[in-house]
Amino acid sequence: MASALPPVQRIDDAADPRIAGFVSIKERDLTGRQGRFIAEGTVVLRMLAAAHEAGRGFAAEAILLLENRFAGVQDILERFPSTVPVYVANAQVFDAIAGFNMHRGVLALGRREGAPGRDALIASLPASSLVLAACGISNHDNMGALFRNAAAFGVDAVVMDETSCDPMYRKAIRVSVGSVLTVPFVREGSVAAMLERLQQAGFAIWGLSPAGETDLGAIPPAARTALLMGTEGEGLPQSVLTSIRTARIRQRPGLDSLNVSTAAGIALHQVALINGRI
Repeated sequence: MASALPPVQRIDDAADPRIAGFVSIKERDLTGRQGRFIAEGTVVLRMLAAAHEAGRGFAAEAILLLENRFAGVQDILERFPSTVPVYVANAQVFDAIAGFNMHRGVLALGRREGAPGRDALIASLPASSLVLAACGISNHDNMGALFRNAAAFGVDAVVMDETSCDPMYRKAIRVSVGSVLTVPFVREGSVAAMLERLQQAGFAIWGLSPAGETDLGAIPPAARTALLMGTEGEGLPQSVLTSIRTARIRQRPGLDSLNVSTAAGIALHQVALINGRI
């Protein structure tokens, strides 16, 4: 933990090269940041500090604050190395940098370092494990909510196929309330390869579907369980549903299905409960 507050530098021009990484963050969310990400808000800044201290492979490169937010986050800033620059700006300059009205006034430019690949992450999981697997999740709000659910119910890792959106996008991190920084994850390869690797590692895989063959409450306890969630709208592909066991959340007729993050929360709670994880 850092023992002193990092030096504070004032920014009076949105074109200042020192804060180039923070410019137009909405637009950059659409194109990616070459391994970097934006952490937004006080809670997420605190989670980033904790992730760095715990050696989870996340680090801050710079912090940008609205000038009237500085005093309220000094205790968090002290947890970062003194080499991390802290910039402050007034509201007009801050909004010009971000590209929109940023009432939260707290941003950090971070990077993810040394993330394990899919096989390495699965191999590192404990003998008793709960995994949330995802296929084709394209909405960043849903992605963030999935991670928040995963953290709440003791998921050991989130494993995604390559067609899922990047959980390191600013909005996904914010919706997850920083849980993207605490739950190990990987986004790699096809759903078929992901399921094959989980099966090889001894996971009982259950796909969530309104047409599932088993009631959610009837899923038996298992040392290793993976819950698989499909894309918004269409759900899991039929080829996947026929290759694994499937479960359904019982609900009243008249509605096709639940939102993917809501369904994941209900299912994770049930599986965590029957396996004594909560």
